[in-house]
Amino acid sequence: MKIIYVCADPGIPVFGCKGASIHVQETIRAFRSQGATVTLIAARLGGAPPADLTDLVVHQLPAVPKGDLATREKRLLALNADLQDLLFALAPYDFIYERYSLWSMGGMATAQQLGIPGILEVNAPLIEEQATHRDLIHTDLAQQVATQAFQGATALIAVSAGVKAYLAQWAQSDRLFVMPNGVNPKRFPQNLRRQTTTDQFTIGFVGSLKPWHGLDILIDGLMQLHQNVPEARLLIVGDGPQRAVLEEAIARRHLTSQVQWTGAVDPEAVSYWLGQMDVAVAPYPASETFYFSPLKVMEYMAAGLPVVASAIGQLTDIIDHGVTGILCPPGEPQALAQALEQLWRSPEQRYKLGQAARTFVLERHTWEHIAEDILAIAQGAAKLTLLP
Repeated sequence: MKIIYVCADPGIPVFGCKGASIHVQETIRAFRSQGATVTLIAARLGGAPPADLTDLVVHQLPAVPKGDLATREKRLLALNADLQDLLFALAPYDFIYERYSLWSMGGMATAQQLGIPGILEVNAPLIEEQATHRDLIHTDLAQQVATQAFQGATALIAVSAGVKAYLAQWAQSDRLFVMPNGVNPKRFPQNLRRQTTTDQFTIGFVGSLKPWHGLDILIDGLMQLHQNVPEARLLIVGDGPQRAVLEEAIARRHLTSQVQWTGAVDPEAVSYWLGQMDVAVAPYPASETFYFSPLKVMEYMAAGLPVVASAIGQLTDIIDHGVTGILCPPGEPQALAQALEQLWRSPEQRYKLGQAARTFVLERHTWEHIAEDILAIAQGAAKLTLLP
């Protein structure tokens, strides 16, 4: 089976360190592990591919320079013509798999014209996200792109029930499938965790330091925890736009010596840093529109770490409270501190939670399982297109 994978989002360096980058790479790996041949079309590469993807055929879309936002949006929209020209030139292939981006509709349109399945993966309501957290000028054009892409797709892969509910305004339920993020078991061996004789209690966070990750809540929780557990320290793996603000908040609370920053790390290095943690956290704030499928939580669990996370959105489906992790009310530092202190006091509970979490995620949420399901959808859709 020959697959064209499209990522036309200039904000995603497909060979970079972001969660979205890892998602792209792991999906491609999983398709290839199922015997498929994959060709990648991307707007942004972000450096050289990992060693196991150096033989991947890659086509890069023309770069759109930064500048006036209104002009940039229209230029990104115009890239659909370049995308479609390339897709027609690469034919024949079995189906197009595209990660939905704000200005791209060419992949699904081309699949329709070629009479093959077009599968669109949707990770977020990007129009609302862009308007809320960044800037968006041509909202009407973005809406038109979404309508054409969502209605033109043979199947829509939503990463969470929240995203599926969002997509229901464009598609019937028989075209909507929920597939949360997964893990690659090869990156998380059984004996990943460090062996230490120190009393240090390391709380870990992995992520890109965005406002919606709840790190301000984590810092407040650490301050409260430190009063009862002075050996507690925080390990932050990642970098992002909130770092300077967070460093100031940490300094005001006199916690600078208790916090270690790694900066951005390659995906291959994440497992090492997870092995340095005693507990991992996902302290999301309260939100009425939580639609994420947090990759970090899946990877925490695969590493055999006990997880403390906010009881919100998909996390309540992934984490069985008291069995595969601990859930806290979102946005409450005191509850977070209490949960962490509980785990500090009980190494046995930490071990049991971590092992149960690892078993759960490796049995149900691997990228290979996801790829199998996607290929089954594509094959089923292909059979329907061949019917007279």
